[in-house]
Amino acid sequence: MLDIADELHRWVEQGRDFAVATVVAVSGSAPREPGAALAVDGDGTVLGSVSGGCVEAAVYELCRQALEDGRTVLERFGYSDEDAFAVGLTCGGVIDVLVTPVRGGVHAAALRAAAFGEAAALVRVARGPGELLGRALLVRPGGAYEGGLGGHRELDRTAAAEGRAMLDAGRTGTVETGADGSLCGRPLTLLVESSVPAPRMIVFGAVDFASALARVGRFLGYHVTVCDARPVFATRARFPDADEVVVDWPHRYLESTAVDGRTVLCVLTHEARFDVPLLRAALRLPVAYVGAMGSRTTHEDRTRRLREAGVTEPELARLRSPIGLDLGARTPEETALSIAAEIVADRRGGSGASLTGAHTPIHHDGPREPAGRTGSPV
Repeated sequence: MLDIADELHRWVEQGRDFAVATVVAVSGSAPREPGAALAVDGDGTVLGSVSGGCVEAAVYELCRQALEDGRTVLERFGYSDEDAFAVGLTCGGVIDVLVTPVRGGVHAAALRAAAFGEAAALVRVARGPGELLGRALLVRPGGAYEGGLGGHRELDRTAAAEGRAMLDAGRTGTVETGADGSLCGRPLTLLVESSVPAPRMIVFGAVDFASALARVGRFLGYHVTVCDARPVFATRARFPDADEVVVDWPHRYLESTAVDGRTVLCVLTHEARFDVPLLRAALRLPVAYVGAMGSRTTHEDRTRRLREAGVTEPELARLRSPIGLDLGARTPEETALSIAAEIVADRRGGSGASLTGAHTPIHHDGPREPAGRTGSPV
C-alpha cells in the first residue's frame, strides 16, 4: 500500500477510515506486482489499482465489507474457465489480495514515512493463522521497529530482520517463516513493502538528448541529475525537468556523490576528455546501469582508450554502448525512449524483443540483479 502513500497519508490526516487491498502474491501473467494496492474510504472513494481493471469491482466490495466488519481477509483471483467475464484475471494469471481496514497505528506511521520520503519497511502477515493475518510492524533503517505481529516475540525479531534486509536492498516482496519466528511451526508468509527514496538517474552531458532523457527519467520515477563541466550549457533553464543541474567535471562529481545499486548512469558527452575518466570510475561502482552514447566507431575508440587507462575486461562488459535499444530512433525524444527502454529491460530482466510472435513471458518474475549487488532481486 506504500505505492499510494501520498494520497493515503492525506486520508489519515483528515481522519478518514479506509480499507486497503494489497497484492501479496502473483503467479502467471498478471498486470501488477506484490505491493500494488487499491484503497476505499467510508464514502466509497477509490485510489489505486490491484489488477489494471480485471478484478477491481470485486476488490472494491471486499474493501467496503472490511470497513463494515473490521476483518482482514485474504482472497485469490484467477482466470475463470467457465466464464471469461466472471470475476477473474482474463490474462490468465493468479493474484492473492490482502484486504485490511486501516485505523491509525503502525499502518498510519508507515504511510507517513513513505509520504515524507523516509526509508522504512512495512511487514505484514499475508498468509497464516487467522488471528495473525494482517498484523503489522514498521521497520526503520538500522533495525529498530514498532508494532508487532501478535505472535511470539521471536517472530517479531525475525520479521524485523527480514524487513531490514529488504529495506537495505530497496525491495518489496514476500518471505516465508514459521509462526514462532523459526522455520518450524505453522507456516507464515510475510509481505515486506519497502519505502526508499527515489532511485537516481545521473545524466552526463548537457545536450538536447539529456533534456529529453531528464523528462523520461522523471516520468519513470527517478531523481534526475544533469551534470556538465560547461556552465554555459548546464543551466536550470535548459533542463527544467531535472531535479538537479550540476556544473562540475563529470568524473569529479561522480566520485563525490552518493550512488547505490539502483542508480543509473547515462553518459551522453561522447567526448574522450570527459568519457574516459568518467567511465573508468563508473564501471567500478556498484550501480545498476552504465550506458554511453556514441557511434560504433566512437565506441571502439572509447573502448581502446579505456583499456589503455586500465579498465579490465569484466568492467568493460558492464558498459551498455552504444546506449539504448534499437528502435530506429532519430530525435532526442525517440533516443531518450530508446535509452529508457533499455534501462527498464535491464532492471526487469526483459529481452527488448517485440512481444508479437514471441514465446517469452510478458511479465517477468523479477528484475535482473544490478551489477555489483548480491542477494535477491527491486
